[in-house]
Amino acid sequence: MGLAACAILAGGLSACENDNIDKNADLTAGKKTFSQKCGSCHVLARAGTKGIQGPNLDDAFRQSLSDGFGRDTIHGVVVDQIRHPANVPKDSPSFMPAKLVTGKVASDVAAYVAAVAARPGKDKGKLATAVAAPGAGKPVAAKNGVLALPADPNGQLAYITKQASAPAGPLEIDSKNAASIPHDIALEGSGVKEQGETVQGGGTSKIDVNLKPGKYQFFCTVPGHREGGMEGTLTVK
Repeated sequence: MGLAACAILAGGLSACENDNIDKNADLTAGKKTFSQKCGSCHVLARAGTKGIQGPNLDDAFRQSLSDGFGRDTIHGVVVDQIRHPANVPKDSPSFMPAKLVTGKVASDVAAYVAAVAARPGKDKGKLATAVAAPGAGKPVAAKNGVLALPADPNGQLAYITKQASAPAGPLEIDSKNAASIPHDIALEGSGVKEQGETVQGGGTSKIDVNLKPGKYQFFCTVPGHREGGMEGTLTVK
């Protein structure tokens, strides 16, 4: 979600508005949708997202909030940017389609962003458990010569785990991606450097390798994804 840097707030919005965000908004739903649809492009500390292709939303709003802009104003800005994102080429890493989410869903996303942007601390209560931490799954092991490393199904920049293991020898690595955000699987280390095709919407990225004992790094090569945390360690014994 390519939200424009929010210097636009300086242009004609009243700094005297209060912090009353839409009281009908579902912040839990907003956090879940933000993580699925927006987290691959944006940093938002409380959501645990680390995308780097779009603006860091904590940084984008920090100065405006410090200058006295209410969080209800931030809500309005985010809704407007969802409807009318920055006009950039479709092949740009920061491209965001208009109306990626609509109606109440868009309002819920905007309300969550407005509520937590540049706010220190961590989410509490239901918000704290609304979205699983990226890559927090248990380590996985290869079975019958195949290692399954699915991408996070919620669209976060992560595989289901950051730790995997396999015996030395031939190995097929499969990474199913159920999310709409494109991912692939790549592996490097000990002279190995392999990359699968980029897939989305249920596709599976695959690589075939022959591995010696040692440590290898698996990761996504889509620009910004590895930098955002989509990587892990494969231990071969």
